[in-house]
Amino acid sequence: MPAYDYDGATAIVTGASSGIGRAVARRFGEAGATVINGDIDREPKDGDVPTDALIREEGGEAEYVETDVADADDLATLVESAHEYGGVDVMVNNAGLQIPKPMLETTPEEFDRIHAVNARGVFFGTKVAAADMLERGEPGAIVNTASISSTLAQHGQVGYDSTKGAVRMITRGAALELAEEGIRVNGIAPGQIATEFTEGWSEQARERVASDELLKPVPLGRAGTPEDVAGAYLFLASDDARYITGDLIHVDGGWQIC
Repeated sequence: MPAYDYDGATAIVTGASSGIGRAVARRFGEAGATVINGDIDREPKDGDVPTDALIREEGGEAEYVETDVADADDLATLVESAHEYGGVDVMVNNAGLQIPKPMLETTPEEFDRIHAVNARGVFFGTKVAAADMLERGEPGAIVNTASISSTLAQHGQVGYDSTKGAVRMITRGAALELAEEGIRVNGIAPGQIATEFTEGWSEQARERVASDELLKPVPLGRAGTPEDVAGAYLFLASDDARYITGDLIHVDGGWQIC
């Protein structure tokens, strides 16, 4: 496992109670960062130890701040909570919602909700983190969770795809605006990752990859895990990525190339 040193840094990870966000938060904690989990629920979907408590058990520093990322005021409060530790150095806008429905079955309420969490949450999460970094004179890194759906359509996922396409362009536009301020903004595009993102998805993802039932194969032959994805976030936030901004790194086992 690559070693990163985030000692003295503060990383906010939204949606860190479960799934990819939990794995990312733990990796930042292992690397020495103080980690703040901004999630609507503290308890993991699998009923395990809360992420902040787990990081502390593993010798790190962490806390939980109840946050609805669809609420810009909640996001501002989340970023303000980092002031206790010197301010946010790394902002990971990861919280997301999936409503897997064909377009003809999607209600206006469902469309608005998924955009409020996935697109609005990333936009204002990026905005408030960048504003705080500029006010403190401490430019940092912002990493947004996009998806293979950011660039490629998937069956029955029009609403979700549209939010992740928005995340890609929010990332690129913000990177362009903030480059002269020294703030880098990038995104991660996970592929078929087995998580608790939707009920039963973890097992479904593994079974679909194993039985080759996907419309497109995964060249590496398996569904990914949150741990497969987490390291890419640490890389993009690190000095090794100091000349990378506005980019989208696919972590998908090669799914998008075939």
